[in-house]
Amino acid sequence: MKIYRLAFAILFLAFLGCSNDKEHAASAPNVLFILADDLGYHDLGVTGSTFYETPHLDALARSGLQFTRAYTCSRVCSPARASIMTGQFTARHGITDWIGAKTGTGWRKSGHYDKLLPAEYIHALDTADVTMAEAFRDAGYNTFFAGKWHLGGEGSGPLEHGFEVNVGGNHKGSPAGGYFDPYTNPDLPNRQPGEQLSQRLARETADWIGKQEGEEPFFAMLSFYAVHGPLQTSEAQWARFRAKAVEGKPAANGFTMERRLPVRTEQDHPVYAGLLNDMDTAIGIVLDKLEAAGLLDNTIVVFTSDHGGVASGDAYATSNLPLRGGKGYQWEGGLRVPLLLRYPKMEMTGNKLEQAITGADIFPTLLSLAGLPQQPEAHVDGAPFNPSAGKELQETRKLYWHYPHYGNQGGDPSSVMMDGDYKLIHYWENDEDELYDLAKDPAEQTDISGDQPEITKVMRDELLAWLEGAGARYPDPDPDFSEEQFEAVAAFRRDTLLRRMEDRRAQMFEENWRPNADWWGSEQ
Repeated sequence: MKIYRLAFAILFLAFLGCSNDKEHAASAPNVLFILADDLGYHDLGVTGSTFYETPHLDALARSGLQFTRAYTCSRVCSPARASIMTGQFTARHGITDWIGAKTGTGWRKSGHYDKLLPAEYIHALDTADVTMAEAFRDAGYNTFFAGKWHLGGEGSGPLEHGFEVNVGGNHKGSPAGGYFDPYTNPDLPNRQPGEQLSQRLARETADWIGKQEGEEPFFAMLSFYAVHGPLQTSEAQWARFRAKAVEGKPAANGFTMERRLPVRTEQDHPVYAGLLNDMDTAIGIVLDKLEAAGLLDNTIVVFTSDHGGVASGDAYATSNLPLRGGKGYQWEGGLRVPLLLRYPKMEMTGNKLEQAITGADIFPTLLSLAGLPQQPEAHVDGAPFNPSAGKELQETRKLYWHYPHYGNQGGDPSSVMMDGDYKLIHYWENDEDELYDLAKDPAEQTDISGDQPEITKVMRDELLAWLEGAGARYPDPDPDFSEEQFEAVAAFRRDTLLRRMEDRRAQMFEENWRPNADWWGSEQ
């Protein structure tokens, strides 16, 4: 399959105010934006997984575009989602950690012993920022949201940021009642005991799409809670994937130590596989509805994940190898995500585009594809890309990430800059840098900062200057840091936690394994 280079091209519109033109509205494409949570780059069949089963997403990739170097704007959820909605990098909009994470001395009081106190951050999406949903609503689109929001609570929910309908979105970052009805979600009434959450959200989205019979186009966002923990699927799904794992003869060990925590090295988690397959089935429900309603050919469909897969911390769910790390990490496993785009009116079927793009680029790109004016004062850091086949590379942008926190998965407080294939990581604990050439070392195993001091210095200076210009906040040294306490935690993780994770992995392959008595009510 031929690989095409991605072209960045800001599309000049024929006239201002086309969103109000009836002829344009009648022919304007609909938009379905699907966002997964915690899904790794290699978790799809089309991106290399041989254990997980994602037939609907694989078919979507084959019928559209697959972006091979798509990046999230943050290694954790709330910041990445804010960047998608605003087209701004995290240092600029100020939501640099998942909303609810501890900062300052609160980090130490919650049982962490690290050299720095994580920086403060903004705890809700600013209603003054123009979001992607607001841009489409103001252009005459009907707007709909279903699923995970996690960008603020009362006063800063989906309805305050451009969506006219909200099903299930609130301040929570994970499904409070789990993945089966009853959901314990005030924005998603219980309906059928045992109903699967991803599929309920998909049916709500499909039902709303089915009611769009007017001249107005629609912008629908289906934002799954999956595949975020708690990892839950039906017993039948676990049994199916357990048998698949056992038949494949699981590796003796499924984890290794990263700098701070164990990290998963095998894709053989049967419950995670079931949860992912449940989400893929849900996506099929919505795509089938588009086809049945005769809307598929006039609908832009975008699918991506908010950040890399959970290899450490949280549920230790998946492996991102050969990419290093995962959710919460500064390496490619935490930042690289799948991104699929389908729009039958453009010649793109089966193509792959390899230019680096970010979640902040989705907002301006969808405006361009829909023929709507750009809003550069809003999506300051995002740039529209032209996904037409056969285009040559016109420009390479410098990309920036800022995460002045430790998080739950083992990553370090650090900031990142990418310039072409060079990736610089600046660490706030010791004021040191790592430099990787991703073209030669995509697994980030060889730090070349010592071999390339001039490139390292130039990129470091540019990164720090950009952060200052964006108004970045930084972590502070912990005056009460204890090396003894730090080493005790490190020893526990290395000597006890690693072995415990291996034991839990092995238990899931046993025929009589059960997480609890009723499989979360999924058999009701």
